[in-house]
Amino acid sequence: MNIQNLMAQAQKMQKEITKKKDEIDNSTFEGTSEWVKVEINGKKEVKKVNITFEGTIEPDDKEMLEDMIKIALNDAVKKVDKEIEDKMGAYGSSLNGLF
Repeated sequence: MNIQNLMAQAQKMQKEITKKKDEIDNSTFEGTSEWVKVEINGKKEVKKVNITFEGTIEPDDKEMLEDMIKIALNDAVKKVDKEIEDKMGAYGSSLNGLF
C-alpha cells in the first residue's frame, strides 16, 4: 500500500468521524427522574429542565427535587456517552478521550 492511499484513507476516516461527532453534538438527549425531565445536547450542555412536581416545596421536598435533577442530568449524560460509544466505537480506543 502506498502512502497516497494511506493518506486518502486517513482523510476519509477523519471526515466520517467529524460527521458522526457533529450528528451527536446536534442531537438532543432526554434524561428523566420521578419529578424532573432534562434535555441536553451531545456536547452535554443543558438545554431544558422541566419540573413536573406540583405542590408546595417543603425543605425535605427541596432536597429530594435537587436529587431528582441530579439523577435526570446523569441519565441524560449517560445517553450521550452511549451514543458516542455506539457511533464512534468502530474507530477503536485510539479516539479515547477526544470526546
